[in-house]
Amino acid sequence: MNNDILRPLTADDLEMVRAWRNSDAVAQYMYTATPVSAEQQQAWFARISADASKEYWIIQNQGRAVGVANLYDINPAFKSCYWAFYLGETDLRGSGLGAKVEMAVLDYVFEERKLNKLLCEVFVSNDKVIAMHEKFGFRRESYFRQHIYKDGAFHDVVGLAMLQREWQQLREGLRARFLRA
Repeated sequence: MNNDILRPLTADDLEMVRAWRNSDAVAQYMYTATPVSAEQQQAWFARISADASKEYWIIQNQGRAVGVANLYDINPAFKSCYWAFYLGETDLRGSGLGAKVEMAVLDYVFEERKLNKLLCEVFVSNDKVIAMHEKFGFRRESYFRQHIYKDGAFHDVVGLAMLQREWQQLREGLRARFLRA
């Protein structure tokens, strides 16, 4: 794992993460937007800490905590998992940090964990994130109609994925394109 960009989530991060998660800037992209209490945040951390199918990290930029990335539904039998991330510090959106996070996660999933498939789900309306994933070689595999009910309306979701063999074909070009200084 690239520790310059991603470090493990700790109990000391919970209030910062809760503030991000409760902000409109982040909640709009989450499946739920109900404010999270401190007690709920503590219970959530206890659950994920004991769950081998999940891994959470704090995204760092120049030593500053700026967001969260995670793997979930890690399935060793199927050699697959899902992932998600968000930048809680909105001043960094569009800075290229998302590409570095994506590279770190791809490297970790395919090179360290040796999984075969990395998946993600994105609201159809979040075209910038869909486009970013597609620039990395993710392919659209599913379209979930009226998948999430949020804010009084149904929302469609697109499912994207990348296979390990696709990563092997693309990784050097992606590293040259997205990790240049």
